Amino acid sequence: MALRSTVLVSTLLASVLTPAAAVAETGCGERGLRVPGAERSVAVCLDDLTTTGTVPSQHTDPTDWAGLEAPGTVNPSGVPGIQIDGYFPDTSTTNTTHGWNHDAQFVIRLPRHWNGGLVVSGPPGVREQYANDRIIGDHVLAKGYAFAATDKGITGPAILPDGRRPGATIQEWHTRMAQLTVAAKRVATQRYGRTPRYTYAAGLSAGGYMVRGQLEQFPGLYTGGIDWNALLFTPKGPSLLTTLPPALRAYPRYAAGKPGAHEEMLAAGYPAGSEPLWGVHYKNQWDFLQRIVREELDPSYDGATVAGTPFCPEGTGAGCDTDYDYGSRPREVREAVRRVSLTGRIGRPLISIQGTLDVLTPISESGDIYAKMIQKSGRGPLHRYYRVPGGSHTDGLNAGFPTLVRPMLPDFLKAFDRLTDWTQHGVRPPSSGTL
Repeated sequence: MALRSTVLVSTLLASVLTPAAAVAETGCGERGLRVPGAERSVAVCLDDLTTTGTVPSQHTDPTDWAGLEAPGTVNPSGVPGIQIDGYFPDTSTTNTTHGWNHDAQFVIRLPRHWNGGLVVSGPPGVREQYANDRIIGDHVLAKGYAFAATDKGITGPAILPDGRRPGATIQEWHTRMAQLTVAAKRVATQRYGRTPRYTYAAGLSAGGYMVRGQLEQFPGLYTGGIDWNALLFTPKGPSLLTTLPPALRAYPRYAAGKPGAHEEMLAAGYPAGSEPLWGVHYKNQWDFLQRIVREELDPSYDGATVAGTPFCPEGTGAGCDTDYDYGSRPREVREAVRRVSLTGRIGRPLISIQGTLDVLTPISESGDIYAKMIQKSGRGPLHRYYRVPGGSHTDGLNAGFPTLVRPMLPDFLKAFDRLTDWTQHGVRPPSSGTL
């Protein structure tokens, strides 16, 4: 793994040193800035880089973060600086932002008053590069950090397939984040005259999985990382391919009041007390994510059918994702999953937070497992893991379940401060446990 990481980092460094297209110059501080390796980049000075300013100036996309924050969330504002939008060379075209119809898009924000740090993120789910603007970007910019975000190379339900072999698209997520990190560091050096002293990876869900992957594969690029309700892939399970099909099978029977279905849901890892959330996830999350993840990692399961058959009934048989059984699939499927699996061998400090009522990545089948993987790999001293009672996969669920779902953004921000104190000042965070 160390050799592979060295080769990949060398490749990324070579790519960002390739001459890039010139950025637009308007003479307000961004003149001459280039994003190494980018095929296109456009820079502009803004009075406010936070969403308070970028929404009216149309330098973000509110639909990209819809549903990720609790009602009434108040964010900081008033951070002037430079924003650079662009994309790296890529052959896929699912991201239509700016009318570019080009994937591998990114955004880099450089605050006027810089604290010497950089935060890099990838989006949850199938969202684009602005998805973290409200839950991460605004907050770190207000602290003085530069902020960079990638669309991870492909977006939307057409996420699958984009690679030469099963798993290649998800592998691309990691290389795109590393590519942006290298480039953003060099852009910061151009802007401020010095390289960032501290660089952090941060992300929610799929973005959290990318954080873990960065600290396993490219630890030399980062000072540390923080993941929030991160996805998990392991060769033998658990993964979404082992936790979603049982829910797709049992939930309709549970909703119909049939005996044994509730016990099946609990046995699959869906926590007691989270039952009110199951219906929303059945309709909007479980089926969709099972199909697109399975299509990426096991495309032969349903033959020539693209993206599966939505909500096929239990008992349909071959090709139905509700009936999917990862354990019975051929060896090449496990090999594809192995290619995107985590190992727990992190190389930099990591703080993980996960909600106890997460019903997309159930805590007993994701966060708890990864914490054990880190311990088993001998990297336990580099990790802190905090379980958040009442937290669910995204804070937006607080809108429909205000007395059940606890918004996790405050816990994420507190954990970020603990990470920076740990890595910048040597203040060790509290031991792992339930908050």
